[in-house]
Amino acid sequence: MNGTEQARVRRLGLEAEGDGELVRPLAIETPVAVEYNGLGYAVMMATPDRLEDFARGFTLSEGLVDAASKIEAIDVHETADGWIVRVALPPEAMEPVIARARTRVSESSCGLCGMDNIAEVLRPMPRITARIETTREAIADALRRLHHYQPMGLRTGAMHVAAFCAADGTIVLAAEDVGRHNALDKLIGAMAREGRDARNGFILLSARCSFELVEKTVRAGCPLLVTISAPTSLAVDRAAQAGLALVALARRDSALVFGDPQGVLALEGET
Repeated sequence: MNGTEQARVRRLGLEAEGDGELVRPLAIETPVAVEYNGLGYAVMMATPDRLEDFARGFTLSEGLVDAASKIEAIDVHETADGWIVRVALPPEAMEPVIARARTRVSESSCGLCGMDNIAEVLRPMPRITARIETTREAIADALRRLHHYQPMGLRTGAMHVAAFCAADGTIVLAAEDVGRHNALDKLIGAMAREGRDARNGFILLSARCSFELVEKTVRAGCPLLVTISAPTSLAVDRAAQAGLALVALARRDSALVFGDPQGVLALEGET
């Protein structure tokens, strides 16, 4: 599997001169169908890289299983039109799949397309019970280092990255995808594969903070979400309901704290 491809393009000089021909990497975006025990569940537009991690993280984020060990097998198949990821679950895990399964074509793995029940979209989330202590310096350090974990993004300019950081700001794992939701699912899947506990650090995303990203972070059990772009009102509300600390518009020089119900951030002058 590969996340980029090469394309020949023509450069046009606008304010600066310099027409010419060049080769430019493109981020691959392709349909990825997810099946559970042969039942079609979702079709996502994603980057066909680390699809086993994606399937593992998506399954956990959807709440279909509560532990990666309950996933019996993952098989990835390329087709003429895209990719199929077949996930084997135990029979007792299939009830929510059958109840919610439908073909849901989306721009990324938001998990909403096709849901016609508002209560299902806003289904209850678990409360965050983990608590870490981190600092502004740790967040700034992670932000400074994030570009080292975006090889495809730096080449194409069209990839999101999701990173899991230790409390001191060390980036432990990262994953890229054209979809911000897909990148987070890949990260969650990689963490599950490596046995890393999301309760021991924070997640950093190069994305707008939509409520789906909040929910995926909460279901992973992570106590703090940091995003480079702004949150939506529903993202802030859902984070508060779940007890998730939320920091957004995070730049190297500043960030906004939209909520810190458990005192995750150790800030000077606060007790």
